[in-house]
Amino acid sequence: MPHNASQWFAQRSVQGVGEDGAAERVTIWIERKPGAVWAVGRAVDLAQRTNGAIRDDDYVFEGFEMGDALDAANDALASDLEVSRGDGRAQDIQPFAEPELLQPLERWFFGHAPG
Repeated sequence: MPHNASQWFAQRSVQGVGEDGAAERVTIWIERKPGAVWAVGRAVDLAQRTNGAIRDDDYVFEGFEMGDALDAANDALASDLEVSRGDGRAQDIQPFAEPELLQPLERWFFGHAPG
């Protein structure tokens, strides 16, 4: 299914190196799904997929607590940053934080797209 980044509340991208030595971009995002479900996704080279398709196995977390989603997103981000540092690509990327989710959540409650 093609992704709709306008439904994403926050995202980060980490530059990495694939198993074949080629550069890759890991995208980690937090979104709000129907039914008040928070979801955290992680995909490699999403822009190179046909129509930016998101697969079910791209999701690393789905649940009802924003704090749990933040923890899952930051765990995924920290893991990818650690691997990237090991590959010689140290990056300074800020962790996901609650305030950046609250503003789009407020807009979402009032019927506007996040972002």
